Amino acid sequence: MSGGGGGALSTDGRAPAFARIMLKLSGEALMGDAEYGVDPERIAAIAAEVKTVADRGVEIAIVVGGGNIYRGLKGAAAGMDRATGDYMGMLATVLNALALQDALEKAGADTRVQSALTISEVAEPYIRRRAMRHLEKGRIVIFAAGTGNPFFTTDTAAALRALEIRAEAILMAKNGVEGVFDDDPRKNPDATFIPELTHREAIERRLAVMDSTALSLCMDNDLPIHVFNMDDDGNIDRIVCGERVGTVVRS
Repeated sequence: MSGGGGGALSTDGRAPAFARIMLKLSGEALMGDAEYGVDPERIAAIAAEVKTVADRGVEIAIVVGGGNIYRGLKGAAAGMDRATGDYMGMLATVLNALALQDALEKAGADTRVQSALTISEVAEPYIRRRAMRHLEKGRIVIFAAGTGNPFFTTDTAAALRALEIRAEAILMAKNGVEGVFDDDPRKNPDATFIPELTHREAIERRLAVMDSTALSLCMDNDLPIHVFNMDDDGNIDRIVCGERVGTVVRS
């Protein structure tokens, strides 16, 4: 791994606080204002923001969800076997990973997609050491197909891959929400914003950070989570530069 938190200086002179991060994007983050699918303008904006951070010398891995595509399949999946539905969701994340790869490469980034399901025509198989080598060479690695197992969410995949590649933090992107609240702020205008809490508190209070399996993995391995609003341009870069944005979850 390329040194500690003091990586390359960017043009604005700020040194990054992290050498390697895991960015968790929901599938919905790629939709823009569409009901489902991918909005080209939205995905280009995300790619540009990620490229800005990569240009600071930060090594970036990404796990993307599949909700934007799976939402359109929900009617078809109603009453379906849970495992089958989960495999459909994993394939949806592969589609998103390829769309994100295309946008990142148009922005000038060097990328690799690694899939937990074998789809050798479009993605490398997930191999931990190869993923770490890509990161060391400055490539952005997108992990697709979750963990490759049903009954596990892409949140859990993000926590697992972050630990495997020795990321220093997970950046958990939320849509239209500034961080963690004690209730859903979209339904309850009196919901209170929580700037900092522990993994255990998040689990015990059932707060909408990540699912409990992912939170437990992060808690057991002292992996901090930064929960932030993806709709505010520049938030990823601010967090990487050490600014307090959104909610920090740590032991």
